[in-house]
Amino acid sequence: MAEPIIRCRGIVNQFGSQVVHDHLDLDVYPGEILGVVGGSGTGKSVLLRTIAGLNRPKSGTVEVLGTDILHASEDAAMQVQRRWGVMFQDGALFSALTVRENVEVPLRAVPGLSPKLRRELADLKISMSGLPYFAGDKYPSELSGGMRKRAGLARALALDPDIVFLDEPTAGLDPIGAADFDQLIASLRETMGLTVFLVTHDLDTLHAICTRIAVLAEKRVYVTGTMAEMLKVDHPWIRAYFHGPRARAAIDAAERIGN
Repeated sequence: MAEPIIRCRGIVNQFGSQVVHDHLDLDVYPGEILGVVGGSGTGKSVLLRTIAGLNRPKSGTVEVLGTDILHASEDAAMQVQRRWGVMFQDGALFSALTVRENVEVPLRAVPGLSPKLRRELADLKISMSGLPYFAGDKYPSELSGGMRKRAGLARALALDPDIVFLDEPTAGLDPIGAADFDQLIASLRETMGLTVFLVTHDLDTLHAICTRIAVLAEKRVYVTGTMAEMLKVDHPWIRAYFHGPRARAAIDAAERIGN
């Protein structure tokens, strides 16, 4: 098996007296779409922010692309951070900027890019995210929820990253919009060679595109594996989640698509 592109060891995240993660370990491998699931309060988004350098854990190590980002120099950490992109819930766009200007924000940190080239690259990423050509001139308030998510994805792709972090990318979308977004992620993974770290609660997404699943429970990564392996785990929450009525519907839908 390939070396992990992300390696977390002994992660402890604590806020006041609340311990969210207690010596959590996790490996993410190149080219996979890892779906991270767990009950409310298990720290799915906290883990994403910790790996992406937005939250410093109380203890532990996070290696991304071979660099210990918690103890690296500022320059070394910056070099690694330029090789990943993050899409937050609902896009988290700057409301005073157009979609194109939002996508240009990461590009402004690249030396030597002229305004014309920066604009062209932003338009390319907007197109890759599945937005119509006119979306670049729109402000976030003028977009639907699904379009804002795609704009957020376009910004995450601005620097041609190796890794993309997605936080609940299909939350709030109708079933057709969610399925379209899933297929967009799967397509981008193939064409760009992305590794995708995806926090989700969407069983359809897990079935449709995730190559592996990590379940957060009991303040750690309780188990990782394929969907077939998840169905065999004897844990109360995991059993309820993967064998409940919504899970059955997701399995049936995946089987219909497969046939």
